[in-house]
Amino acid sequence: MAELFPVYDVIVVGAGHAGCEAACAAANLGSKVLLITLDMNKIAQMSCNPAVGGIAKGQIVREIDALGGYMGIVTDESTIQFRMLNLSKGPAMWSPRAQCDRMHFSLRWRDIIEHTENLDLWQDDVVSLILEGGGVAGVTTKLGVSFKARRVILTNGTFLDGLMHVGRVSFEGGRIAEPATHGLSEQLREYGFTVGRMKTGTPVRVDGRSVDFSKLVRQDGDDDFHKFSFLPSSGSSLSRRPCYIAYTNTTVHEILRRGFADSPLFNGTIKSIGPRYCPSIETKLDTFADRDSHHLFLEPEGERTTEYYLNGFSSSLPWDIQLEALRHVEGFENVKIYRPGYAIEYDFFQPTQLYPTLETKLIKGLYFAGQINGTTGYEEAAAQGLMAGINAHLSLHENREFVLRRDQAYIGVLIDDLVTKGVDEPYRMFTSRAEYRILLRQDDADVRLTPLGRSIGLVDDERFSIFEDKIRRRDMLMDFVQNLSIAPDEINGILETLDSSPLRQRVKFVDIITRPQVSMFKLREMFIPLQLFLEENGMGDEVIEAAEVLIKYIGYIDREKLIADKLNRLENLVIADKFDYMQINSLSYEARQKLTKINPRTIGQASRITGVSPADINVLLILLGR
Repeated sequence: MAELFPVYDVIVVGAGHAGCEAACAAANLGSKVLLITLDMNKIAQMSCNPAVGGIAKGQIVREIDALGGYMGIVTDESTIQFRMLNLSKGPAMWSPRAQCDRMHFSLRWRDIIEHTENLDLWQDDVVSLILEGGGVAGVTTKLGVSFKARRVILTNGTFLDGLMHVGRVSFEGGRIAEPATHGLSEQLREYGFTVGRMKTGTPVRVDGRSVDFSKLVRQDGDDDFHKFSFLPSSGSSLSRRPCYIAYTNTTVHEILRRGFADSPLFNGTIKSIGPRYCPSIETKLDTFADRDSHHLFLEPEGERTTEYYLNGFSSSLPWDIQLEALRHVEGFENVKIYRPGYAIEYDFFQPTQLYPTLETKLIKGLYFAGQINGTTGYEEAAAQGLMAGINAHLSLHENREFVLRRDQAYIGVLIDDLVTKGVDEPYRMFTSRAEYRILLRQDDADVRLTPLGRSIGLVDDERFSIFEDKIRRRDMLMDFVQNLSIAPDEINGILETLDSSPLRQRVKFVDIITRPQVSMFKLREMFIPLQLFLEENGMGDEVIEAAEVLIKYIGYIDREKLIADKLNRLENLVIADKFDYMQINSLSYEARQKLTKINPRTIGQASRITGVSPADINVLLILLGR
């Protein structure tokens, strides 16, 4: 009898943000892919906040897009509010964030997946892996179907042995009203994997018809050229909607504290670790007991829906305590809720058990991506999925790896942190985690990564042509301002308007641009030679911003590149499998243990392992003859 299903190159388990990027990346590169999900109606579900981006997370989405992934495109097409955060700071801190229509986001992702060549879908629950000869050979589902594949990527999110809590009520599930997944954790634990438990939470969902918005602070989005995708064709036709700010008070806090005895966080029910940087409201009250008020952000879940997400009010307290407390927030006196907040515990695997490709060290051909690695956030998950999908394909067809350095991308920082340091709480990306923030700006993600995406085949001709045209125009603009000479009488009137000191002699136009009070966007409407040049050469806002950032910050950028180049020499010194660390007595005992456990690929990675000192690194360099 002929086989009913083909042997796939790659099977992706889970169609969340990691799974969608993984499946599309591998399929677009040419692998035959099967994506298995519990529910085809909830592909790329925004389980928590219906927003994408934010501090450092926005940079990750720009990087995903620059490499040829889809998160930026889907976000742009689903946007109902866009803001560029941190504009009062330098460009290294600018971070895009979009409020999305949650339903549209999921539908758009499903449309992409259904129209991607080489990509099949199957709705089912994967309960075990098929293992042969120390490697993965496929999966078995709850329906009893066995699918064969040469590579498997697990992106199970919060579904592995998921357990939800609302007060003293606990029930199984991966998301509200969705079943948990069992079997995989047990199988992998028996195989030798270290399995841990983590916790996350989600807030109450509110009926906007019951809120008095006149008592809240309105927060509108930006109205400019910024978005996520570098493709000019991406964008949203959805109506823009505002968000709102509310505040808790002492009465709200007193009511919430009444529920502490029934809180699974405080009565011992929950033993796992939650995210430090996105705490529940009860954790905030416990940690900051002296504070009389906390911010709450009321955010729409879609273009037309009345459902709102109350950011800052994550909770696992009893539902009645949540509702009573909420009705003492100004503007929420008559509020109705669709469902209370809840906490969820789930299994994860310590990511030090992975190579930088996200392949597991214990089972060849098995990859992990997303919250299964101890991360939190759609953006971090999508980045891991993209990299796992790329590497699963490359390992089969080209016998090479695709790994980003810490000076190349926030994605590189993310994965290096995970596989080198591991996690002791849900990992969330911040700009402070990156030592090369000036190099990893959101505006130049395409400059850093699109040529790399092209080299592996994920960036198509259209995207690369758009990229090359942008760089050509940017360089033309930079040449123009560097070569144009300006006399005082041509510019002093404009400088006075901008509160900038007047010229006393002729200077190059670039010297004007470098002044802190001056920008090309301001001068575009005031200085005719610039205006004409921009119009004649079709210089869009993105090109202007790219040129201006380089002009103003080139000294800082060059200095950081020099530092990165020096440190990258350590990244080129490969030590994987070269030493039996336990036999090197000149290393500290802790270093021997950590180096043996992680088996770093390079001296650079070894230097970032907690417990490995500079003296230990010197020992390794001597052994390498350096």
